[in-house]
Parts: sequence; structure tokens; C-alpha cells
Amino acid sequence: MLINQPKKRIGIYQLGHCTYHCDYHIVWTPRYRGKILTDIFIKQELKRMFKVIANWKGLKLRAWHIGDEHIHLHITIPPKYSVAYIIQILKSKTSGWIKKKTKKFPKGVLWGRGYFVSTIGIAELAVDRYIKNQQHHQIDMEQLKLLR
Repeated sequence: MLINQPKKRIGIYQLGHCTYHCDYHIVWTPRYRGKILTDIFIKQELKRMFKVIANWKGLKLRAWHIGDEHIHLHITIPPKYSVAYIIQILKSKTSGWIKKKTKKFPKGVLWGRGYFVSTIGIAELAVDRYIKNQQHHQIDMEQLKLLR
């Protein structure tokens, strides 16, 4: 199940002390890499839990795919949280809840120990354009100072 939100401008967010764009691609698997996520109910519950956790922690879910044996998330994480902390929250909360709701899984850990994470940055071309325009922005500011 792949969910994409409508195309929007690049997500630039603000906290009281910073402006940020911190998007990540995160992938993780069940502990034994079996196709244990095939049940539609489990997929729906995982989707619901991701939304609840995102609201709780102030995350933005951009897209996700819950495959039969792995999960992909495109997520924006505020800089006040480490990526490792958010992954820990996502994996621990979903594991406990899924095991409690379904009673299908044996005791122990549901998710594998590791994960993959990659940053999704602003396009290089956009950054180059922004830097080049800073010169024009600086000149405009200088001219404004002269007019005062």
C-alpha cells in the first residue's frame, strides 16, 4: 500500500529557534524477514499507528509503503529529535500494539534490530539557485540602506 500526499512546495518548517527541512527515507523489516505483514488489518493498524505517532511527536508523514516483509517511510522529523529516537518510538510502539491487537505473533521482538535511513535533501539545483540569488538579495539590501 503506497500512499503519496499531493505534491506541495518543499516542506520548510519552523520551531521557536530554527527553520528546517529534515526529510528521511526509513526502511525496516520484521525480525525474521518473513511475510508476516500480509494481513490487511495489520497494514491498516500500522498506518493508523504511524499517524498517531506523527501527531504525538510533530512529525510529517510524506509517503509510506507497508510491504509484506518491510516498511518504507518518507518522513519529516523536527531537529529536536534524533532519527534513532524516532525509529525507536516507531518500532517499539507499533510492535507492542500489533502484538497486543492480533495475538498472532510469538513473545519477543517483532522488528529486526537494524534499519536503513537516508536523508532526502533539497535538490542541488534549488540550493545553487538560492545561493546565486543571495548576491542579488545582498545588492538590493545595500541599495535600500543607501536610500534611507
